[in-house]
Amino acid sequence: MKTIGLLGGMSWESTREYYELLNTMAREHFGGSHSCPCIIHSFDFAEIDALQHQDKWDEMARLLIKASVSLESSGAELLMIGTNTMHLLADQIEKSIDIPLVHIADAVAEPIIKMGLKKIALLGTRFTMEKAFYANRLKEKHGISTLVPDENDRKYIHRVIYEELIKGVIKDDSRNGFLKIIDRLAKQGAEGVILGCTEIPLLVKQKHCQIPVLDSTSLHAKAAFEMAIK
Repeated sequence: MKTIGLLGGMSWESTREYYELLNTMAREHFGGSHSCPCIIHSFDFAEIDALQHQDKWDEMARLLIKASVSLESSGAELLMIGTNTMHLLADQIEKSIDIPLVHIADAVAEPIIKMGLKKIALLGTRFTMEKAFYANRLKEKHGISTLVPDENDRKYIHRVIYEELIKGVIKDDSRNGFLKIIDRLAKQGAEGVILGCTEIPLLVKQKHCQIPVLDSTSLHAKAAFEMAIK
């Protein structure tokens, strides 16, 4: 099995989920006491959070590229960015390394295509919902159209992510707020919903929704594991 490099700590709450998912898949696949060979670079998310909200994407690119090169030189044979939002920098990171990058949008697109869905709601940080990098990749590479919430709902989702979920705070009221937003998007034609922030699956599960839920964290981990065992 190839060694997986993970850019983590954005936030560590979701990085913990990645680590558990990858090791669980290794144990189930290989049996016995097997686990997943991986190398994690865990950022101090306070630094990344501040740069995101200052729109200093070039500075973040330098940080993530440096960490990616370090993971490769340390023995990583493929790379994951353990956050949806920072895939805004995926093209720059991919050009800086010689190992494959497992893109989260491609991992999410695979089951959407298998289910024959064409229009999908996209929830995430304000950056993921408002910048074009995620929706464009889904549309241009996979033929999948996306719907995003209106401005007030985007602000609500973004606030819950940064004020609650990245701190491990799970509230029923916040879940209900998310479910109302998903219901509104379903009425607008969304055939499924992408949980396009790696913390949202901590709050919203398939059992809570009437339409298919695409858990980006689990799907990303699965895609990386499958690439690692090829």
